[in-house]
Amino acid sequence: MKFTFAHYNFNVMDLEKSVAFYHDALGLLPTRRKEPGDGSFVLMYLGDGVTNFRLELTWLRDWEKPAYDLGDNEFHLAFEVDDFDAAYKKHKEMDCVVYENKMMGVYFITDPDGYWIEIVPCDTREHRENR
Repeated sequence: MKFTFAHYNFNVMDLEKSVAFYHDALGLLPTRRKEPGDGSFVLMYLGDGVTNFRLELTWLRDWEKPAYDLGDNEFHLAFEVDDFDAAYKKHKEMDCVVYENKMMGVYFITDPDGYWIEIVPCDTREHRENR
């Protein structure tokens, strides 16, 4: 028996705003959409065009609270990037960098709902030795 990663879910308040953010910040594109006839929810799957892993964004029509409780944000997604400096510059310009750990060589951005996303350089030997 073998298990493989399929997707990770974030619940979002504004689906279109979130899809735009993930496209602009990380280059993710919609790969699939599921919506029941009654319109009570929408599942939007985003992919990077390279791996089979998907980010599932879930919008719930009847969610009445003002935001989702994200706890201490200790859980997060992580993305590797081949041009770390260019990514950092872009995210600073987007004003979405929320935490930097220069000692570890990583930083975090936040999406429109407050979810944290770690940005790490591609897994080079130098990066592995500095973890």
